[in-house]
Amino acid sequence: MNGAIGSVETRSLAGAIVAADAMVKSARVKIEDFRVVGSGLVAVTVTGEVAAVQTSVDSGREAAERMCEVVSANVIPRPHGEVAKLLEP
Repeated sequence: MNGAIGSVETRSLAGAIVAADAMVKSARVKIEDFRVVGSGLVAVTVTGEVAAVQTSVDSGREAAERMCEVVSANVIPRPHGEVAKLLEP
């Protein structure tokens, strides 16, 4: 994978939906996974070019922080192929 993987994890379903919306509106990224982890934790994962994913994760984190707790926000630039396999169905 030449791009990047980014994720925002919140402690609210509504917060994760707001984050996902902000993420795809702010940059050219694709939502790869939207997972309800449990105990109120919800994670949104996007992929795309490194700069786009960074912008997307920053926007998603900022949007979600306005309404709920953001547990984590991470970007992995140019992940190893074995890591990228984790996103495959």
